[in-house]
Amino acid sequence: MNLTAENILLIGSILLFISILAGKTSYKFGVPTLIFFLATGMLAGSEGVGGINFDDPQTAQFIGVVALNFILFSGGLDTNWQSVKPILWQGVSLSTLGVLITAGCVGFFVHAVTDFTLYESLLLGSIVSSTDAAAVFSILRSKSLALKHNLRPTLELESGSNDPMAYVLTIAFTSLVVNPNAGFLSVVPVFFMQMIIGGIAGYLFGRLGKFIINNIKLDFVGLYPVLVIALMYFAFSATDFIKGNGFLAVYISAVYLGNQDLIHKKTIVKFFDGLAWLMQIGLFLTLGLLVFPSQMVPVIGVGLLISLFMIVVARPVSVFLSLAFFKMQNRSRWYISWVGLRGAVPIVFATYPLLAGVEQAQMIFNIVFFISLTSVIIQGTSLPIVAKWLHVALPEKVKPKTPTESLLQDEVKSEYFEKLITPDSPVIGKRIVDLKFPKNAVIAMIKRDNKFLTPSGSTQIQDKDVLMILSENKNGVDQVLKFLNEPQQ
Repeated sequence: MNLTAENILLIGSILLFISILAGKTSYKFGVPTLIFFLATGMLAGSEGVGGINFDDPQTAQFIGVVALNFILFSGGLDTNWQSVKPILWQGVSLSTLGVLITAGCVGFFVHAVTDFTLYESLLLGSIVSSTDAAAVFSILRSKSLALKHNLRPTLELESGSNDPMAYVLTIAFTSLVVNPNAGFLSVVPVFFMQMIIGGIAGYLFGRLGKFIINNIKLDFVGLYPVLVIALMYFAFSATDFIKGNGFLAVYISAVYLGNQDLIHKKTIVKFFDGLAWLMQIGLFLTLGLLVFPSQMVPVIGVGLLISLFMIVVARPVSVFLSLAFFKMQNRSRWYISWVGLRGAVPIVFATYPLLAGVEQAQMIFNIVFFISLTSVIIQGTSLPIVAKWLHVALPEKVKPKTPTESLLQDEVKSEYFEKLITPDSPVIGKRIVDLKFPKNAVIAMIKRDNKFLTPSGSTQIQDKDVLMILSENKNGVDQVLKFLNEPQQ
C-alpha cells in the first residue's frame, strides 16, 4: 500500500489508535509501551500485514528531528533545577565523557568482531553511544519508579543532555567515513564549537522565551503553547544556523523555562506533555515502518553480540570511569549502568550515514535497530526489578511527586487566609507572574469590587483587592505575609 494524501490521515489515525491500545495493554505485562509502538509500525510496514510501502530515510530523519525537539523540550520543562543542582556535574560527566567512552568501547569492539573499517566501527559506536531521552522519560514516568540517592534526576539529566554529544560524534565520523583523509583532529574544533555555542544559545533563548511569554498579550490562552512551539523551533534552527548544537539549545532553554514563573504555565506543560507522547508514538511508528524485518535476520548474531557487549561491558565501564571523581555508592553506579536504554534516537542518527551514502550504511542501520530493540526489551522491562535487587528503589508510601505531577495536580493546602491589599502595598500594579510568590502558597481567588476573580499569571494586583491565599502550613502563612509587606524588586 502506498501512502497518499487521501489515505494518510486514515492510516495514521488507525495506527495511532492501535498503538495507544497496545501501550495500555503493555502495562499489565511490564513491557515498555515503546516496544508496542515500534512493533505496530513494523506490522504495518511493507513486510507486515499492513503492506505500507515506506522506504524514505530522509522523511524519517525529518520526522525524527521534529519529534526529538518536542521530547527534549518536554523533558526539560519537567526537570526541577533544585533536584538537578546537586547532581549537575555527575550528569554532565555522564552525558559527555560517558558518551565518548561508550562510543570508543563499542567502536573498537565492532572493529574487532566485524569487517568494518575503524571509522565505520566508531561511527556505529557513536550512533548508539547516548541513552535515549524518549525511552528513559517514558519508562521511568509511566512506571512511577522512585529511586534513592537522586538517581532519577541523574538519569533524566543524562538522557536529556547526552543526545547532542552523540549527534556531534555521529556527524563527525560520518564525514570521516566519507572523507577519511580529513583526519580525526579535524573534528575536535567542530565538537567544541557545537557544544559551547549550543549551551550559551540555549540559556539565552531560555531568557528570551521567558520575556516574550510573560510580556506578550495574546487574546486566547490556547495560543501560548503555540507561541512556545515557535520559540522552541526558533531556538533549534537559529542555533544550528550559527553552527551550534540545536538539540542542546532546546533542552537547556526548556530547563530554564521550566524553572521560571510563566504565564499559563500549567497550560503549556500539559500541552507539551501530551504532544511529547504523540511525538514518541509517531517517531516509533515511522521508524517501525522504515525497517524491513527480513533484513534483521542476517544481523541477529552480530547485533546480539554487540548489544550484550554494550550492556555488560561498555556501559558499566563508561559509567564507572565518568563517575570516578564523585562520591557515590557502587549500587547506584550499577543501576545507572543498567539504565543505558537505547531507543528511537540511535535509529534516527543511523539515518545520517544512509543519506550520506556510506557504503555500510544499511548494515549499520539494521544493527542499530536491533541494538535499540534488545536494549528496550532487556533493560526497559527489568528496571523496577533491578532497582529492588540493588536496594535503590523508594517504598511506595514515600515516593515523591515529579515536578509535572506537582504542577498538574491540585496541591493540598492546609491553611487558608485572606489578605487585604492596602494603598501603600508594594505589590500594587504587579502581575502575579512577576511576584516570585513563595512556592508553598498559592493565590486561589481574588475578591475585587464584590466580584470573585480566578487569577492567572497576567492578573495585576490592585488596591483594595482581597487575596484569598492557600498555604501548606502556618510557616507558609508567615512567609506570605512577610513577602507581601516587603518592597518588590
